[in-house]
Parts: sequence; structure tokens; C-alpha cells
Amino acid sequence: MKVNKITALQLLLAFAMAFGFTACSKKGSNGNSTATGWKINDKKGGFQHNSKYKKQETAPGLVEIEGGTFTMGKVQDDVMHDWNNTPTQQHVQSFFMDETEVTNVMYMEYLDWLKRVFPPTEENYKNIYVGALPDTLVWRSALGYNETMTNNYLRHPAYSNFPVVGVNWIQAVEFSKWRTDRVNESVLEREGYLKRDAKVLDVTAETTFSTEAYLESPTKSYGGNEEIVLKGQRNKLANKEGATNVYAQRTSGIILPEYRLPTEAEWEYAAVALVGNREYNLYRGDKKYPWKGSYTRSGKRTSKGDQLANFKQGKGDYGGIAGWSDDNADITAPAKSYPPNDFGLYDMSGNVAEWVADVYRPIVDDEANDFNYYRGNVYMKNKIGEDGRAEIVTTDNIQYDTLANGKIQYRNLPGQISQEQITTDDTYLRQNYTRSDNRNFRDGDRQSTRYYDFSGTDEEKGTEKESERMYDSPKHLVTKDSLGNMVREYDKSSKRTTLVNDNVRVYKGGSWRDRAYWLDPAQRRYFPQDMATDYIGFRCAMSKVGPKSSKKKARN
Repeated sequence: MKVNKITALQLLLAFAMAFGFTACSKKGSNGNSTATGWKINDKKGGFQHNSKYKKQETAPGLVEIEGGTFTMGKVQDDVMHDWNNTPTQQHVQSFFMDETEVTNVMYMEYLDWLKRVFPPTEENYKNIYVGALPDTLVWRSALGYNETMTNNYLRHPAYSNFPVVGVNWIQAVEFSKWRTDRVNESVLEREGYLKRDAKVLDVTAETTFSTEAYLESPTKSYGGNEEIVLKGQRNKLANKEGATNVYAQRTSGIILPEYRLPTEAEWEYAAVALVGNREYNLYRGDKKYPWKGSYTRSGKRTSKGDQLANFKQGKGDYGGIAGWSDDNADITAPAKSYPPNDFGLYDMSGNVAEWVADVYRPIVDDEANDFNYYRGNVYMKNKIGEDGRAEIVTTDNIQYDTLANGKIQYRNLPGQISQEQITTDDTYLRQNYTRSDNRNFRDGDRQSTRYYDFSGTDEEKGTEKESERMYDSPKHLVTKDSLGNMVREYDKSSKRTTLVNDNVRVYKGGSWRDRAYWLDPAQRRYFPQDMATDYIGFRCAMSKVGPKSSKKKARN
């Protein structure tokens, strides 16, 4: 038999090769691309990536809500017989939500910023500040004396921590956009990408910060004042040739998603808080309110008999007998006056009802979608200017909308990117959506009506007779005459059959004016998006990026 002898040299070579492969493997997992083998984050250049990213920062005021499945629209009582609470199984992604409703002091900070940056004494800006003001006259009653709230509720420090009211849906959306920019501006300053204190000392109507504008073109932020952007701690190399990571990007992982109104599904999921009423992957029993049980009073020994929310007890009873108050409030109550639900959210029922993002329709179309359900998508894109880049709004081209009630509301602020609706060219051969405005998708569009002519020409399909509208709601028009004076045209028709249209929004939760029936999170109502009341407020939400949960699961 022939035996191959292994020499010492062969052993040495084999060991060297094995060590080499091990070293390459180790190197590949610590800074080299698994796609190309190239070095990532090389100081000489090439692909840069935040490999040290851990998880999304919890933004100011928010609480993390782990997503999951739940039965949306499940109510124990439907005495109104609206048939708009048909139960559907829905799944909601993880997100963040405000711990409390937006308070007067939070909204006052917004008003103060607008007044300082866009002085209402200047003709070009007067409608910015005025358009953001809450309607304090919502407190008035023809047969009641409420002038104290009319004059003091928003601004007096005694009401600082009370939920803001008199804010319509559009104003709530604009507050959310403003909040996004101020928080990201602070984050970028903290991380050294912006000049310190520029957000206070250098901001003017011509030099404001916008998150989306910064991401599109950092040097256009603050009206093109590059000194502010290039004087951050991390930008010491900004003027040196070949410098990298001068600006923050999406890939940096520090810029937060936008604050926004929660969708109806998110709000209801967060309010019912089934996380504290489960066993493994099953729910235990029914839950009528955001708290455990089917009663509005506390069963705990220390607080037995106390009301767990601020609502109307009965006819003429908003707060109980003096000296023994049922809920310790007659109008609204300060934030955190009542125990939080299992997600740590306060006042998800009672105090004030809350705007959500959705356009109202009587049904939730779970056949079309059962994941992150939301009705109200209007897809937009950046408007491209003559230079081929996104067009930034300036002090000279601010756009305003005249609402149905005649009020003027700004559409965008200087420093933000101009937006326009997507076109058929943008949706060509797409399977997931085919148009910009999807508010009446599968329910209310002309194709849903019995009058739609599938065999007609495009010109015929584009016409719509007044008598053939799917939702025959009033049309209040606001126009201007030849002299520029505003002319309000009130729809006096007696043939209208509904108030539902594409401009009515859902609001959820009971309020200080409502009976206990409306405290059920599954109850839903609607109101025109450009009108306000003394019992509707709002809170913000923010999408969560990354994994569903960063916590280790525990069986309970």
C-alpha cells in the first residue's frame, strides 16, 4: 500500500490557508460588504452606512405602541343603529402616540413661533397666524354664560395643561407638520449638523427649517444660509475637498418620521389596549372601555367608586354634586387627571373627543385592505422647479386656501417644498394604486353609483349631474367678486340627503359633553374638517421604523 507522507511544509501551508479564510470571514462581518466584499464606511470614500444604528428614538411626548391584530368596530351597544361599526379583523403596525392630548401650552408654543417668525402685522403673513388660531368662540351658547372660557381657556395659565379645543382638522394637521420640523431641527442641532441655537437666533420668515427640504437639499435650508448648515460640530471638514458625511440623511438614522394624526384603526387599537387583556395569542373576555371591566367607576380599594373618565353623567350633570364630584371636572380636565390605559395613554375616552386622519365612510372596507387600514390617501409629489430641483416655498409664493366657512388657511410655509398631485404618468402600469386622490376609493366614486355608464366614452364618464352624485351633501361655496371681496354662497337646497363627503373626518372617543355610550373606543362619528367645536381635540402619532418590537417577549 502506498502511503502519502505529509511534510511539515504542507501542514504549514494548510494552517495558513485556514487562518486566512477565517480572517476574511471575520473581516467581512466587521465592516466589509457581504455583497461585494468592499469596505463599508471607508474614510477614503465609497459606500457609507450607519452600521451602529440600534432603534428609533422616542420623540418628545410619545409612547411606543406595539402593533398587532384586533377586532375593529366591535361595540357592545348600538342604540343609534348607524350600522357603521361592523366588526372587522385588522392588523396595525407598531407606532408611537402622544401620551396625552395636545394641550393648550403645546399649541401656544406653536402660535408663539408663528407670530415671531411670520409677524401678523405684515400684510404678506397676516393670514398665517390668524389661520392657526383656535376658534375660542366655540364656547359660546345662546342660552348659557360661557364667556370666561371664551376669554381665558386658551391663554390663561390656569388652563395650560388642559386639552386644546376649537381646532379644526386642518389646523391639527398643520400643527403636526410644524412639530415634525421643530423636533428634527433640534435633533440635528444636538447631533452637530446645524449651528447651535440657530433655531432661535437666526430664524426669520426667509430662513426657516423644513425636514423634507433639508433632506432634498441641505444647503437650501434656512433660505440658503449655508453658514447655519455648515457650522455644526460635525461639519468642520465641510469646506475640505473630499469630505464625507457633512450632512445628515435618511441613512443617518437620526431624522425622525413625521408627526401626524393617527389613523382611525391606530387610534381605536391604542384606546382599547388589549395588550393587558390577553393570554398568549388570545384575548380574554370582552373589554368595553380603555380600562378593564365594563363599568365607568373604579373597583380598586383606594379609589373605589371614582369615575375613570371625564364625561357627562346625566341630564344637567357634568361633574357631580359640589363637595363630592363624580369625575372632578365640569368642562375639560387637566391632562393625566385619570389613570392611563395598559399602553400608558391618558384620556383615550372622555375629556375631549379626538380627530383622526380618516375620511368618514359608513363602512370599513376590510375586503380591500386589512393591514394599516386608512381612508384618505391623496398621493403628492415634490413640485420640480426650472432648475430641475424641488421647488422651495418662499415668502413671495405662499399659497392659501379659503375654507367653506370663509376662513383663510395657509397651505404651506416658506422653507417647505411645494407639493402637487401625482399624474397618470406616475401611476402608469401600477397595480397597487392608479390615481392621486383615493378618498372615495371603492365607496363614493362615480364608478360605485348606479348611474355610472361602463360603456360610455371618457367624456361621458367624466360628466356628473347634480342629481347623480353618490353623496348628495351640501355644497357651500366661497368665491370673490370683481373687486376681490369674499362672497359666501350658502347651499339652501332642501333636497340634500347626507352630510357625508370627502371633506368630513372621523373623530373618536367620548368627551366631557358626551354620555358614557360614546366612551367605547369603537364608536365613531364625523364632522366637517374645516369646522371646530368645544369638545374635539387631538393627539399626534408617529410611525415606527424597524422591527415590530424591540422588547423580549414574555409569556403572561
